[in-house]
Amino acid sequence: MVHASVRAVGEVAGGPDEIHLAIRDALSDDGTLMMYASCPQYVDEVGRGNLTTDKEAEVLEKLPPFDANTARSARDNGALVEMFRTYPGSRVNQHPARFVACGRQVDFLFSHQPWSYAFGHQSALERFVELDGKILLLGCDHDTVTFLHYAEHIVDIPNKRVARFKVPVLEHGRRLWREMEEFDTSGDGVHANWPDRFFAKIVDAHLAESGNRGGLIGDAASHLISARALLAHALPVMKAIAAECHPEQNEGSAACP
Repeated sequence: MVHASVRAVGEVAGGPDEIHLAIRDALSDDGTLMMYASCPQYVDEVGRGNLTTDKEAEVLEKLPPFDANTARSARDNGALVEMFRTYPGSRVNQHPARFVACGRQVDFLFSHQPWSYAFGHQSALERFVELDGKILLLGCDHDTVTFLHYAEHIVDIPNKRVARFKVPVLEHGRRLWREMEEFDTSGDGVHANWPDRFFAKIVDAHLAESGNRGGLIGDAASHLISARALLAHALPVMKAIAAECHPEQNEGSAACP
């Protein structure tokens, strides 16, 4: 699973598509490459409370149904994932929380996709762990590691934030808005105690603890991480942070007398 910054890699002979093609070559025919594409702006925004009343009404009126096969990747996920998504042989799962993959294990990764709580149990990320997958951070911001949403979804802590929203889909030739929910993957985070740039803190602490100093790919500082090892590091950290007493957030609770 790759998170990449094309800009951080620098100039590439043949153009930036050569980045994902080189990774595919390194993986060989036995390997599988996956990236997180997500969906275009507004597809999963209605009902979250982030839009003005007028903007939400306009989106409800005008936004076309989401088509996983043709919709562009979320722009803030970087350019490489859209190059990979549109390259021959790449496939996507049929969901707004959309992954793109190619290789031997695509059928297994995409064999089932829950509609709600799409990053949790029975998701592509859970099967990624089952396959002992590796995460390649290719010059990217360490706060963008989508895999840690899986940890948020499965960690056993109280008071998780749940986001509820609607997505435009096409059913029997008609556009309709289908309800969806997840443990909140927005910037607010799943729990009120999550600190700023929590994912980056988890990743960087794991890299330091494991002695993973990475290396350069082009000009990009890069690291290869075991998903299982990162998960094993992240879950107890999340439990510990969630259990901390913050009186301003937990007034009147047993934990914060």
